[in-house]
Amino acid sequence: MSRRLIALALVLIAGALAVSPAAAAPAPVATIPIDGVINPVTVRLVEAALARAQAERAGALVILLDTPGGLERSMRLICQRLLNAEIPVIVYVAPTGGRAASAGVFITMAAHVAAMAPATNIGAAHPVAVGGSIDKESMKKIENDAAAFARTIAVERGRNADWAEKAVRESVSITEREAVKLKVVDLVADSLPDLLEKIDGRAVKTSRGPVTLQTKGATVTPIDVGFRDRVLNVITDPNVAYILMMLGMLGLFFELSTPGAILPGVIGGISLILAFFAFQSLPLNFAGLLLILFGIVLFIVEIKVVSHGVLAIGGVVAMALGSLMLFDAPEVGFRVSWRVILPTVGATAGMFLFVIAAGIRALTARSPVGGPALVGETGAARVRLDPEGQVLVHGELWRAVSRGGPIEEGTRVRVVDVHGLTLTVEKTAEGGTS
Repeated sequence: MSRRLIALALVLIAGALAVSPAAAAPAPVATIPIDGVINPVTVRLVEAALARAQAERAGALVILLDTPGGLERSMRLICQRLLNAEIPVIVYVAPTGGRAASAGVFITMAAHVAAMAPATNIGAAHPVAVGGSIDKESMKKIENDAAAFARTIAVERGRNADWAEKAVRESVSITEREAVKLKVVDLVADSLPDLLEKIDGRAVKTSRGPVTLQTKGATVTPIDVGFRDRVLNVITDPNVAYILMMLGMLGLFFELSTPGAILPGVIGGISLILAFFAFQSLPLNFAGLLLILFGIVLFIVEIKVVSHGVLAIGGVVAMALGSLMLFDAPEVGFRVSWRVILPTVGATAGMFLFVIAAGIRALTARSPVGGPALVGETGAARVRLDPEGQVLVHGELWRAVSRGGPIEEGTRVRVVDVHGLTLTVEKTAEGGTS
């Protein structure tokens, strides 16, 4: 009996050993890159990544972060998602040379594990007013609120709460080595595989309870950003939104100036709708928008009024100033680049002046057909003009009146004026007959 029990135990042990390698295989790790300005589109990306990673039973989600900052509301929503995530979330500030500035500080500290690549930095989280000026008292309230939120996140994740508050109040910024030393982040990793190896076995607390990370040798499954989100992320760039707005204005102007063209109106309408969507996610300054519109009005008036270029110069200045003021935010990620403003303003001003001037020239130019086109042309008297008669000009027979005396039949004449269907003619300098 004892032999049978021993044999059964050996079989069970062998079976367990055979199954254990498969059972011990780590779950895949999902990754998603988050770079650029933090905005509502970024919130959508993070939410979608968390949902997909959880649905695919990923062992963790790694967010590859590189941001100059962003909108406070979007940052708070992302932090809420990370603090309540059911799976471990690792924020990895990467690649080398990247940063987690402003809103990126809060997002990094809200992760279960915070890591940085070599030659990266984190900090400068002081809140700034966007979309208009704000009084000192209100700004102080915003600063205190942001500092309290930073401390709350840091305490929840066991990180340096004093530094977090200092980053908000004093805009301090530190390197990756300093961040580890000050316990702002957990570690420095040279690469994603190095990160997964270093965090293996680390215990973290999720909304479902404690979880021990098993990431060493785990399969990395990147989460692809959908086409819709890619498009939305592109058009919410301030430079792209600015160009879309200018294209929309030009398209509608050309459609109204040349009814029936259709294509400029379609392109202009689509561009303006996309620009307005982007403006919902950006700190738009209406003073800048009005200056741009005023500049366009000045270009149009320049053609109608003789100002010797004063109105055109004013239009260029108004449009340039409006472009600079269009997005009211000190962060570089929320401003329109000079490299975009200068060619756009120049091209817009040039096209307006060229097209409108060409239209005015067409209206004031001599008609190429009909009676007015005959002024200055030569012909021959078909009968004697004393003073009325008929002349032949360009193979057409016209009723004519002579100026300067009678004109004999066959004499060469020149048209000097046109009244309805009657030409006023005179003898040519060389005279003669034909």
